[in-house]
Amino acid sequence: MKTLVVIPTYDERDNVAAMAEALFAVDPSLEILFVDDNSPDGTGDVIEGLIKNDSRIHCLHREKKEGLAKAYLAGFKRAIELGADRIVQMDCDFSHDPKDVPRLVAEDADLVIGSRYVKGGATPGWPFKRRLISRMGGIFIRTVTGMPLKDPTGGFKCWKVSALKAMEYDTIESAGYSFQLEMNHRAWKTGLKIREIPIIFTDRVKGYSKISAGIAVESIKISLRLRFGKKKKNR
Repeated sequence: MKTLVVIPTYDERDNVAAMAEALFAVDPSLEILFVDDNSPDGTGDVIEGLIKNDSRIHCLHREKKEGLAKAYLAGFKRAIELGADRIVQMDCDFSHDPKDVPRLVAEDADLVIGSRYVKGGATPGWPFKRRLISRMGGIFIRTVTGMPLKDPTGGFKCWKVSALKAMEYDTIESAGYSFQLEMNHRAWKTGLKIREIPIIFTDRVKGYSKISAGIAVESIKISLRLRFGKKKKNR
Protein backbone atom coordinates (compact mmCIF):
# COMPACT_ATOMS: atom_id res chain seq x y z
CA MET A 1 0.00 0.00 0.00
CA LYS A 2 1.56 3.25 -1.15
CA THR A 3 1.02 6.30 1.06
CA LEU A 4 1.66 9.73 -0.36
CA VAL A 5 1.60 12.91 1.74
CA VAL A 6 0.18 15.95 -0.07
CA ILE A 7 1.35 19.29 1.32
CA PRO A 8 0.30 22.65 -0.21
CA THR A 9 2.96 25.33 0.07
CA TYR A 10 3.04 29.09 -0.27
CA ASP A 11 6.07 30.91 1.16
CA GLU A 12 7.26 27.89 3.13
CA ARG A 13 10.93 27.79 2.13
CA ASP A 14 11.99 27.62 5.78
CA ASN A 15 9.83 24.54 6.44
CA VAL A 16 9.88 22.20 3.43
CA ALA A 17 13.25 20.54 4.05
CA ALA A 18 12.58 20.08 7.76
CA MET A 19 9.14 18.67 7.02
CA ALA A 20 10.49 16.14 4.52
CA GLU A 21 13.18 15.06 6.97
CA ALA A 22 10.65 14.69 9.80
CA LEU A 23 8.24 12.63 7.69
CA PHE A 24 10.92 10.24 6.45
CA ALA A 25 12.18 9.85 10.01
CA VAL A 26 8.81 8.41 11.11
CA ASP A 27 8.26 6.34 7.95
CA PRO A 28 10.93 6.00 5.24
CA SER A 29 8.40 4.37 2.89
CA LEU A 30 6.34 7.55 2.57
CA GLU A 31 6.38 9.71 -0.53
CA ILE A 32 5.75 13.45 -0.44
CA LEU A 33 4.03 15.67 -2.98
CA PHE A 34 4.47 19.38 -2.38
CA VAL A 35 1.94 21.53 -4.25
CA ASP A 36 3.53 24.94 -4.62
CA ASP A 37 1.51 27.94 -5.78
CA ASN A 38 4.46 29.80 -7.31
CA SER A 39 5.70 31.03 -3.93
CA PRO A 40 7.50 34.38 -4.28
CA ASP A 41 9.99 33.38 -1.56
CA GLY A 42 11.47 30.62 -3.73
CA THR A 43 9.87 27.64 -2.01
CA GLY A 44 9.59 25.84 -5.34
CA ASP A 45 13.33 26.13 -5.97
CA VAL A 46 14.08 24.70 -2.53
CA ILE A 47 11.79 21.75 -3.24
CA GLU A 48 13.48 21.11 -6.59
CA GLY A 49 16.78 20.94 -4.74
CA LEU A 50 15.33 18.30 -2.44
CA ILE A 51 13.99 16.30 -5.39
CA LYS A 52 17.47 16.03 -6.90
CA ASN A 53 18.63 14.10 -3.84
CA ASP A 54 15.52 12.05 -3.02
CA SER A 55 13.20 10.28 -5.46
CA ARG A 56 10.50 10.05 -2.76
CA ILE A 57 9.85 13.79 -3.07
CA HIS A 58 7.67 15.25 -5.83
CA CYS A 59 6.43 18.75 -6.61
CA LEU A 60 3.45 20.07 -8.52
CA HIS A 61 4.25 23.64 -9.55
CA ARG A 62 1.16 25.77 -10.07
CA GLU A 63 1.17 29.11 -11.86
CA LYS A 64 -0.52 31.15 -9.15
CA LYS A 65 -2.24 31.08 -5.78
CA GLU A 66 -5.88 30.06 -6.27
CA GLY A 67 -6.93 28.89 -2.83
CA LEU A 68 -6.41 25.82 -0.68
CA ALA A 69 -9.13 23.81 -2.39
CA LYS A 70 -7.66 23.97 -5.89
CA ALA A 71 -4.19 23.21 -4.55
CA TYR A 72 -5.44 20.10 -2.75
CA LEU A 73 -7.65 18.93 -5.61
CA ALA A 74 -4.73 19.22 -8.02
CA GLY A 75 -2.53 17.45 -5.48
CA PHE A 76 -4.99 14.58 -5.05
CA LYS A 77 -5.16 14.10 -8.81
CA ARG A 78 -1.37 13.99 -9.14
CA ALA A 79 -1.02 11.69 -6.12
CA ILE A 80 -3.44 9.24 -7.73
CA GLU A 81 -1.45 9.43 -10.97
CA LEU A 82 1.66 8.58 -8.92
CA GLY A 83 -0.03 5.40 -7.74
CA ALA A 84 -1.08 6.32 -4.20
CA ASP A 85 -3.41 3.99 -2.33
CA ARG A 86 -3.69 6.35 0.64
CA ILE A 87 -3.28 10.12 0.69
CA VAL A 88 -2.39 12.08 3.80
CA GLN A 89 -3.08 15.81 3.72
CA MET A 90 -1.36 18.15 6.15
CA ASP A 91 0.06 21.63 6.64
CA CYS A 92 3.71 22.43 6.06
CA ASP A 93 4.11 24.64 9.15
CA PHE A 94 4.34 21.80 11.73
CA SER A 95 0.98 22.65 13.29
CA HIS A 96 0.31 19.05 12.27
CA ASP A 97 2.91 16.77 13.86
CA PRO A 98 4.61 14.43 11.34
CA LYS A 99 4.85 11.83 14.12
CA ASP A 100 1.06 11.45 13.93
CA VAL A 101 1.08 10.36 10.28
CA PRO A 102 1.62 6.64 11.03
CA ARG A 103 -1.31 6.78 13.46
CA LEU A 104 -3.59 8.17 10.76
CA VAL A 105 -2.46 5.59 8.21
CA ALA A 106 -2.86 2.67 10.64
CA GLU A 107 -6.59 3.25 11.23
CA ASP A 108 -9.01 1.06 9.30
CA ALA A 109 -11.31 3.69 7.81
CA ASP A 110 -12.02 5.46 4.52
CA LEU A 111 -11.24 8.82 6.13
CA VAL A 112 -9.22 9.36 9.29
CA ILE A 113 -9.28 12.85 10.79
CA GLY A 114 -6.69 14.11 13.23
CA SER A 115 -9.05 15.78 15.68
CA ARG A 116 -8.34 18.61 18.09
CA TYR A 117 -11.57 18.01 19.96
CA VAL A 118 -11.93 14.30 20.69
CA LYS A 119 -10.62 13.02 24.03
CA GLY A 120 -6.85 13.40 24.06
CA GLY A 121 -6.77 16.20 21.48
CA ALA A 122 -5.64 19.72 22.37
CA THR A 123 -4.72 23.18 21.08
CA PRO A 124 -1.96 24.33 23.44
CA GLY A 125 -1.10 28.00 23.36
CA TRP A 126 -4.39 29.12 21.87
CA PRO A 127 -5.92 32.15 23.60
CA PHE A 128 -9.35 31.71 25.12
CA LYS A 129 -11.08 33.76 22.39
CA ARG A 130 -9.65 31.66 19.58
CA ARG A 131 -10.53 28.41 21.35
CA LEU A 132 -14.06 29.67 22.03
CA ILE A 133 -14.65 30.72 18.41
CA SER A 134 -13.37 27.38 17.15
CA ARG A 135 -15.51 25.38 19.58
CA MET A 136 -18.65 27.42 18.90
CA GLY A 137 -18.02 27.15 15.19
CA GLY A 138 -17.90 23.38 15.47
CA ILE A 139 -21.17 23.33 17.39
CA PHE A 140 -22.80 25.56 14.76
CA ILE A 141 -21.58 23.35 11.91
CA ARG A 142 -22.79 20.15 13.58
CA THR A 143 -26.17 21.69 14.38
CA VAL A 144 -26.76 23.08 10.89
CA THR A 145 -25.40 20.21 8.81
CA GLY A 146 -26.11 17.27 11.13
CA MET A 147 -22.56 16.01 10.56
CA PRO A 148 -21.49 14.18 13.75
CA LEU A 149 -17.82 15.14 13.76
CA LYS A 150 -16.12 16.72 16.75
CA ASP A 151 -13.66 18.54 14.48
CA PRO A 152 -15.65 19.18 11.28
CA THR A 153 -13.07 21.60 9.85
CA GLY A 154 -10.09 19.38 10.60
CA GLY A 155 -7.48 19.38 7.85
CA PHE A 156 -5.00 16.72 9.02
CA LYS A 157 -6.39 13.63 7.33
CA CYS A 158 -5.73 10.31 5.68
CA TRP A 159 -7.92 9.26 2.75
CA LYS A 160 -8.22 5.96 0.98
CA VAL A 161 -7.99 6.75 -2.72
CA SER A 162 -10.95 4.45 -3.36
CA ALA A 163 -12.99 6.64 -0.98
CA LEU A 164 -11.98 9.87 -2.73
CA LYS A 165 -13.11 8.42 -6.03
CA ALA A 166 -16.38 7.17 -4.55
CA MET A 167 -17.29 10.63 -3.24
CA GLU A 168 -16.32 12.35 -6.52
CA TYR A 169 -13.87 14.65 -4.77
CA ASP A 170 -13.18 16.67 -7.91
CA THR A 171 -16.72 18.15 -7.86
CA ILE A 172 -16.18 19.96 -4.53
CA GLU A 173 -17.24 23.62 -4.86
CA SER A 174 -15.41 25.39 -2.01
CA ALA A 175 -12.35 27.45 -2.85
CA GLY A 176 -10.71 28.33 0.48
CA TYR A 177 -10.31 26.76 3.90
CA SER A 178 -13.98 25.74 3.92
CA PHE A 179 -12.81 23.05 1.51
CA GLN A 180 -11.95 21.00 4.61
CA LEU A 181 -15.51 21.28 5.87
CA GLU A 182 -17.10 20.42 2.53
CA MET A 183 -14.81 17.42 1.99
CA ASN A 184 -15.64 16.04 5.43
CA HIS A 185 -19.34 16.63 4.81
CA ARG A 186 -19.19 14.95 1.38
CA ALA A 187 -17.45 11.93 2.91
CA TRP A 188 -20.15 11.65 5.58
CA LYS A 189 -23.03 12.04 3.11
CA THR A 190 -21.43 9.44 0.84
CA GLY A 191 -21.57 6.98 3.72
CA LEU A 192 -17.83 6.51 4.08
CA LYS A 193 -16.34 5.05 7.25
CA ILE A 194 -14.87 7.99 9.19
CA ARG A 195 -12.71 7.88 12.31
CA GLU A 196 -11.43 10.77 14.43
CA ILE A 197 -8.26 10.29 16.44
CA PRO A 198 -6.74 12.84 18.85
CA ILE A 199 -3.93 15.17 17.83
CA ILE A 200 -2.12 18.04 19.48
CA PHE A 201 -2.45 21.07 17.19
CA THR A 202 0.29 23.68 17.69
CA ASP A 203 0.94 27.05 16.07
CA ARG A 204 3.67 27.42 13.48
CA VAL A 205 7.19 28.39 14.51
CA LYS A 206 8.57 29.60 11.17
CA GLY A 207 6.90 31.57 8.40
CA TYR A 208 3.61 33.44 8.66
CA SER A 209 0.03 32.29 9.11
CA LYS A 210 -2.42 32.40 6.19
CA ILE A 211 -5.44 32.20 8.52
CA SER A 212 -7.77 35.22 8.53
CA ALA A 213 -10.99 36.24 10.29
CA GLY A 214 -12.88 35.70 7.05
CA ILE A 215 -12.38 31.94 7.34
CA ALA A 216 -14.95 31.71 10.13
CA VAL A 217 -17.49 33.61 8.04
CA GLU A 218 -16.73 31.40 5.06
CA SER A 219 -17.36 28.27 7.13
CA ILE A 220 -20.74 29.59 8.28
CA LYS A 221 -21.78 30.31 4.69
CA ILE A 222 -20.67 26.90 3.50
CA SER A 223 -22.51 25.19 6.36
CA LEU A 224 -25.74 26.95 5.39
CA ARG A 225 -25.23 26.06 1.73
CA LEU A 226 -24.61 22.42 2.56
CA ARG A 227 -27.78 22.31 4.62
CA PHE A 228 -30.17 24.47 2.62
CA GLY A 229 -28.61 25.14 -0.77
CA LYS A 230 -29.53 23.39 -3.98
CA LYS A 231 -27.10 20.72 -5.10
CA LYS A 232 -25.36 21.28 -8.39
CA LYS A 233 -25.22 18.39 -10.80
CA ASN A 234 -21.87 16.62 -10.80
CA ARG A 235 -20.02 17.15 -14.00
